[in-house]
Amino acid sequence: MVQPQTIDDCGLRHFSPLCQKKVIFWIYSHGIPDSNIVVFMYDDIANNPQNPTKGVIINHPNGKDVYHGVPKDYTGNNVTPKNFINVLLGNKEEMRGIGSEKVLESGPDDNVFVFFTDHGAVGLVAFPTGVLYAKDLNETIAKMHAQQKYKQMVIYIEACESGSMLEGLLPANINVYGTTASSAEEPSYACYYDAKRGTYLGDVYSVAWMEDSDAEQINKESLLTQYQVAKKNTNTSHVMQYGDLNLGKSHNVSEFQGAGTQPMKPIRNPFTDRYNDLLKRDAVATVDVRVSTVVHRLDNSESAVEKAALKRELVQLLNDRSTISEHIYQIASVALSIKHGHFYETVTQKRMKLTQHDCYKSVTQYIHTKCFDLQNEYVLNKLWITANLCEIDDSIHGTCHIFDKYGIGYVNVAKLKHPMLPLNE
Repeated sequence: MVQPQTIDDCGLRHFSPLCQKKVIFWIYSHGIPDSNIVVFMYDDIANNPQNPTKGVIINHPNGKDVYHGVPKDYTGNNVTPKNFINVLLGNKEEMRGIGSEKVLESGPDDNVFVFFTDHGAVGLVAFPTGVLYAKDLNETIAKMHAQQKYKQMVIYIEACESGSMLEGLLPANINVYGTTASSAEEPSYACYYDAKRGTYLGDVYSVAWMEDSDAEQINKESLLTQYQVAKKNTNTSHVMQYGDLNLGKSHNVSEFQGAGTQPMKPIRNPFTDRYNDLLKRDAVATVDVRVSTVVHRLDNSESAVEKAALKRELVQLLNDRSTISEHIYQIASVALSIKHGHFYETVTQKRMKLTQHDCYKSVTQYIHTKCFDLQNEYVLNKLWITANLCEIDDSIHGTCHIFDKYGIGYVNVAKLKHPMLPLNE
C-alpha cells in the first residue's frame, strides 16, 4: 500500500517525493500484481502546467519516467485520512463509490508493506485534506492485528518528525516493523534539486532505501540491513526503527517489496555512489523547500520581470513565516496566562515528548479551524509548541475559546495549495 506525496506548494515542490512512485514500479517489477497494490496520490504533477515534461515524472537527476502505468486507486480529494484508514481495515462498504473501491483484503497469511510520504509534524502527517494523527494510525494498526489482517507488516514513513508517529505507540509484539525518515523531533530532508523543473526530485531517506533496493539482492538482504543502509546514507536526519525489531532481523526486504524473478544485481558502482552523494549535498529541510525553491529560481532567472515576481513571492513567504510564529507564540502566551504563565519559556523553547494525544488533536483542530490551515508546512513545523501546551496542562483543549477574546483569528497565509507565480510573464 502506497500513499505518495500530496499536493504541494513550490509549483511542483519536491516534484517527485510525490513521485516516489518509483516504489510502485519497483514493486510491479518484482511480481506484485496491481490487484495487490493500493495507491493514494493526489496526481497533480504529471500534467501540471509547470511541468516542462508533460506526462513524465522523474525522481532522480536524468532518471527514467516513474509515472506512466502507475495505478491510481484514490486521487484528488479522495486522498484523505478517513479513506486511508478504511482501506487499511478493508472496509468495503465505506469505500463504495469512491475511487477504485479497492481495499486491503489481506489475511493472517499475508505480508503487508505500507509506504507513506508527505508533510508531517509532531504526532501527525498531512493529507491534501485533513491530517492523520499518530494515535489514530496506531489504533488502526491494532485493529488490523486484532482482525488478523496480516501475518507481518512493515511501514516506512517519510515525513518531518515522522518518528513521533510510532515512538512509544507501536508495540513490539504485534508483528509490525517500522522505519521513519527522522526522529520525533526533527525534519526530514529533500534532495536532488533540478533546475529545469525548479524543484526537488527526492527525499533523502526515501532515496536511500529505494536506491538500496535497486542495488542489492533484496531476497538476501534483511529489513534491518536496509534500515542500516538508509540510516548511514541519510546524514541529514536520524532514521529510526520501531516495533518488532526481531522482525527486521529475521525477514528479507523481498518478502514485503516483492521478489519476482529478481536478476543478479550488479555490484555497487563507487563512482555512481559518489555522484549520488554529491547530488544529495543540496539537501534542504522539508520545511524550507518552498523558500529554497524560490531562491534557486531567483538565482537562475535571467528575466527582470520574473526576478521581480520571485522577489515578491519570497518576501511574502518570509512574512507569512513571521506571522505564523507570532500567532503560535501568542496562542501559547494566552493559553498559559490563566494559571501556567511561568511555563512560557519552557513551552516555547524546549520540546517535550507528546503523550497527551487527545488534547493535542483537539487544540490543533481548533487552530486549523480558527487560525491556520494545517496544510502549511511552516504551521506544522511550529505545532510542537501546541504539543507542549498539552503536556503542561491537558485541560487546555477545553479553553481554546479564549483565543477568540484575544483576537487570535484565522490568518490567510500561503497554503500547500498556494500556486507559484507564472514563469512566463
